[in-house]
Amino acid sequence: MKKVITYGTYDLLHEGHINLLKRARALGDYLIVGLSTDEFNALKHKEAFLPYAQRKIVLESIKYVDEVIPEENWEQKISDIKNNEVDVFVMGDDWNGKFDELKEFCEVVYLPRTPIISTTRLKEDIVNKVKK
Repeated sequence: MKKVITYGTYDLLHEGHINLLKRARALGDYLIVGLSTDEFNALKHKEAFLPYAQRKIVLESIKYVDEVIPEENWEQKISDIKNNEVDVFVMGDDWNGKFDELKEFCEVVYLPRTPIISTTRLKEDIVNKVKK
């Protein structure tokens, strides 16, 4: 079985997330998603709209996702790859080159992002609509 892993916050789920998960899953037989915890997001100075537990439930319901694990720090990726016997590490191409050190442990793939859509933009649109 070929295992794939990706990471992210997956807040305000949108088409771009689904496209990334679908393409990541197509690279193997089993997709693991490392979902950023609320505590890890705080360390990154990032705040999710939805709490970890709710984001996890949503991700687990997506047919491309086989398993969701907590992402608690930057350093855990190597141990996650080893402990889960991962063959492919996947991230969006806005991270291009940032995880190349993982090539020692598995294949590293950077997938193109879906143009025009992002969680940041969605949050901005929501705030602007609420203000009107």
